[in-house]
Amino acid sequence: MSSQGTCTRRTALRALGVGAGLAATGATATAQDQPTFDGWLDNVGNYDGVVDETGSDSVTVQVGSQANGGAFGFSPPAVRVDPGTEVVWEWTGDGSVHNVLPDSGGWGSELVSDPGHTYSQTFDEAQVVKYYCDPHKGLGMKGVVVVGDAGSSGGGGGQESFEEPDYGGWFDDVGNYESTANETGSDSVTVQVGSQANGGAFGFAPPAIRVDPGTEVVWEWTGDGGVHNVLAEGANWGSELVSDPGHTYSRTFEEPGIHKYYCKPHEGLGMKGAVVVTGDGGTDESAAEGWTEPTSQPRPVGESSIEPLELAFVGGFGSLLLFPALVGIAMGLGSDGRPEDEPGGGN
Repeated sequence: MSSQGTCTRRTALRALGVGAGLAATGATATAQDQPTFDGWLDNVGNYDGVVDETGSDSVTVQVGSQANGGAFGFSPPAVRVDPGTEVVWEWTGDGSVHNVLPDSGGWGSELVSDPGHTYSQTFDEAQVVKYYCDPHKGLGMKGVVVVGDAGSSGGGGGQESFEEPDYGGWFDDVGNYESTANETGSDSVTVQVGSQANGGAFGFAPPAIRVDPGTEVVWEWTGDGGVHNVLAEGANWGSELVSDPGHTYSRTFEEPGIHKYYCKPHEGLGMKGAVVVTGDGGTDESAAEGWTEPTSQPRPVGESSIEPLELAFVGGFGSLLLFPALVGIAMGLGSDGRPEDEPGGGN
């Protein structure tokens, strides 16, 4: 089904011919009027419709085209082809390493940065194929291949549509937040730590994701922006401070609700995120556990909140305050312990 090889002159000329034809007509050929594929392409900056490549034996998609704030795009990001058409992804060499991975399925390329490298896949069945670049998925490096008559309504992929959650202002100062990325149906989801956002490498990408209960969320450090960590907002989980690229921290979410988190050193810059676990959707884990930081261990129920040294200090200070009063009382008592002005007192 899949193969890797070298881009031919014929393929390159075909791609140039398609581009020239579109420019000559002054319009983008689309199969439908900008379908969104259940939000899959919502944060893809260079998506403006599905390019109709039906009738072509082979179609080339650039990997590392200029989009999404850098060389972080597939171009075109959405194409429609006939069953049996070969789709060839060709690397531009820009934007560091990229790969092509399916949202579901047993195919995909390795991570590559070499210009001219190609990876190809032939799709025989009518279907909507969603794919992405793993290191830059959060930036919007995603694409779609519509095979045959599949996806005529703009959906496909079987993902349910959701309303945007109410985060209560949590993302008001998060520069790279646009919407919640729908990752339902995935067993594992990766979030970049130290992505370009908020004036530097101070972002989580994507900052907000929606997952099913039981999904593993993996935070992977880019190595940029100094040290970062992942701390839950008021819940008992979190990572250590790390700067090493490739370091990962993972957590599997079972309880439905909104699970907010942040990077302690850069929270004030807007380095915050959230994991929305499908279900009742109305609970916030942070409200239930009453915990703030992993370095501060909560006391067992019933244990005094005063340290022994604090107790000794308070006791000693209290004794100094009480001493004059005790002396005065003692001086006012007779030898028999009764006040001297009391009848019979002092005798």
